[in-house]
Amino acid sequence: MVCSSGRALVVKNPAAGGGRWVEVPPERLLSWIVTFAQRHGGAALDQPVTPGEDGAIVRFTAADGAVAECHPPFPPVPSGGPEAGTVAAEPPPDAAVRAAAEALAAQAAADRTIGVLLVRLGGYAAGVFAGSPPRLIDSKTGSRPVHGRSAAGGWSQHRFARRRENQAATALRAAADAAAEVFGRYGPDRLDAVVLGGDKRSAAGLRGDARLEKYLAKATGRFLTVPDPRPAVLRDMPRAFLAIRIRLTEPK
Repeated sequence: MVCSSGRALVVKNPAAGGGRWVEVPPERLLSWIVTFAQRHGGAALDQPVTPGEDGAIVRFTAADGAVAECHPPFPPVPSGGPEAGTVAAEPPPDAAVRAAAEALAAQAAADRTIGVLLVRLGGYAAGVFAGSPPRLIDSKTGSRPVHGRSAAGGWSQHRFARRRENQAATALRAAADAAAEVFGRYGPDRLDAVVLGGDKRSAAGLRGDARLEKYLAKATGRFLTVPDPRPAVLRDMPRAFLAIRIRLTEPK
């Protein structure tokens, strides 16, 4: 995650396959890579573009074996960078590593039109951001009551469960209606990407809506887990969806 001051924070949950996640805003990426290289005795651009779950990754390998695997928020990764294997013998990083970091930061912060859809059971927010830095230019938020689970047994529990299912279905339809309305004013061709967030189970319930099919096809691989999608949460989303996620692996 990224704190309000713009500093990178280490995510406590370890990354699958080892290491831990760090999220860095574009404007701080160059200084982060410089510090990484200085701390680990120099760095090399290992492989400029490597396939990843969320599009592509750029990997920096340090002299002591530490690895910073950068996952940009939006594909494609810039391909005009330096060649792989360019070694920086002494910190700070050489021009190749610096150029790669600058290209990544510029690509993440580029002027785009981004659709955002946040869904949690009972609440939703749909918005469109444009410009650099991104500005919220259209949005709709709302909520629908969905009762919690009942601990009672017997017939009353079944009746309560059916009522809850109906409430959940109504809430998801309201979220889909909002997304179709807001995104529909732009159309899929005018949205460069769509960012999904909230909770994955609720968001998955929207995939059967034909109105959203072309928009969901543009969803990035990064799902943002956020609290109740209130207007303030939606307005603050660029801080999350612009961040470069870095899987940091350091020698023991």
